Amino acid sequence: MGRQNRSIINNLLRNWPKNTVAVSSWFGGQGVYRQLAGTYVRSEWIERIGQGAFKRAGENIDWSGGLYTLQTQSGLSVHPAGKTALELQGNAHYLPANLRQGKIVLFGSKNEKLPGWFRSYKWGVAVRYVMTGLFGKDPVPGLTIYNFGNYEIKISSPERAALELCYDVPIMESFDELDQIMSGLTTLRPQMVQDLLEKCGSVKAKRLFMYLAEKHNHSWIKKLNLEKVNFGTGKRSLCNNGRYDSKYKIVVPK
Repeated sequence: MGRQNRSIINNLLRNWPKNTVAVSSWFGGQGVYRQLAGTYVRSEWIERIGQGAFKRAGENIDWSGGLYTLQTQSGLSVHPAGKTALELQGNAHYLPANLRQGKIVLFGSKNEKLPGWFRSYKWGVAVRYVMTGLFGKDPVPGLTIYNFGNYEIKISSPERAALELCYDVPIMESFDELDQIMSGLTTLRPQMVQDLLEKCGSVKAKRLFMYLAEKHNHSWIKKLNLEKVNFGTGKRSLCNNGRYDSKYKIVVPK
């Protein structure tokens, strides 16, 4: 390998966080174009993991290292959401271990597809991806930064994750698990909850969130102005032969 190419690869590796993926478009910004990338693959500096996606040779990468790339290099809004975000922040630690391993939940904006390399790579966990406009066109409200050591990614805050989990119940997630998790969310920020409730487009998620928050008598409820929240009209049901809550017009398991 020539001196110039070696200099470029050294600069590339300095700017490339360990245990993450890099895509061709980002390579181009580092001066590494298709032919040169092929040279680095043959020289065993880097390895292909899919079309237009690479990792450092010999490194292990997991789903979070791929997600880092989706957010920082591909500009996608995809983020750990719902139960996954709550687990990362210690809000689901009391659930049985077999319920907290092996499945990752990601949410992204409506019509925002995952690239082929991310879908096809064997991450070692089951990845469920939800494309939804749950909070409208603006994907930013309620996201926070989570540090994975060599890199950081955006994940849902506990406030947003709780509403996303309510959105997933009962089709993809369990009402009983949600009930357990909501019982422990004693320190949610009322202003953040207020903002998300006003922006949330799912009537069912908002009603279920507030039903459980009031069931567990969380103190932050007193600081909410629910007159500003659109709870929609008509009845919503999570199950057959359940308990009907007349305040939020929702049927929940007994």
